[in-house]
Amino acid sequence: MANTSSRTLRLLSLLQTHRYWPGDELAERLGVSVRTLRRDIDRLRELGYPVEAQRGVDGGYQLAAGAALPPLVIDDEEAIALAVGLQAAAQGAVEGIAESSVRVLAKVVQVMPARLRHRVEALRAMTVPAEWGGPARAGVDPGVLTEIALACRDSEQLRFSYTAADGRHTDRHVEPHRLVCLGRRWYLVAYDLTRHDWRTFRVDRLTAPHGTGSRFRPRVLPAADAAEFVRASLDGLPRPYRVEVLVEAPAAAVRERIGRWSTVEEVDAERCRMLMTTDSLDWPAMALGVLGADFRVLDPPELLDRIHDWGARFNRAQG
Repeated sequence: MANTSSRTLRLLSLLQTHRYWPGDELAERLGVSVRTLRRDIDRLRELGYPVEAQRGVDGGYQLAAGAALPPLVIDDEEAIALAVGLQAAAQGAVEGIAESSVRVLAKVVQVMPARLRHRVEALRAMTVPAEWGGPARAGVDPGVLTEIALACRDSEQLRFSYTAADGRHTDRHVEPHRLVCLGRRWYLVAYDLTRHDWRTFRVDRLTAPHGTGSRFRPRVLPAADAAEFVRASLDGLPRPYRVEVLVEAPAAAVRERIGRWSTVEEVDAERCRMLMTTDSLDWPAMALGVLGADFRVLDPPELLDRIHDWGARFNRAQG
């Protein structure tokens, strides 16, 4: 969502939490000038929110007393972006704001128009969170995500076209189960009615999904949850790199930070060995960077080269 739209949402939230805001204080909270604040207030009024202004040296703003707020005016793509972003933050993507993200997501969903609220709540309910997912990569149509989420929620059979890794195109007929955001990608876990087995589909390779109108009785997934099923599917694929690193930190601390994406073996009370298979060396480099501990790369040598490149880039940024 654009920075202006994000700031407008924050302004609305601040006006809802306090009966009256002095103009200077409100502008400072938003990190904008008083002039920019006035433009943002005018934008809220254009959207139908009754904001009253008190002029003068001690002037400020407040929502009209007793006025009913109109629905939040955002389009489908903004609604999905907002839900996905806040849900990612609620899962701990940014330290310290998880609880706030849960509260604001609940507030924003409540003031959405009924049609958008219906779609966003379906996506939120049918998505299985997974740590170290990060923001999903570009290329996934929000309309595709919500179409799949609604089919999952309503237990409605789904048809779509799918492009495999080797470029082959097939038409699929499935019973959708859950969406999973993992490894910066979206996956659909579903029972394939043609192959009579559970399958994982990358959503960015999926086109033209549409419900058939046929309902089904949900089957029992052969895994603890959909995220675990996706991980198991990905672990079965050939990966070009096997990473092994000796970390100067207790195993428990390392598991807490990156355990979902690696195997951590205790060496002694103060050290552990981290093992990871990956198709990109950026992921282990990023994981090691957030550990806050010294480490020594045992394998592969290419990871040392990647870390050296990152370090040189960071050093250049300083000078």
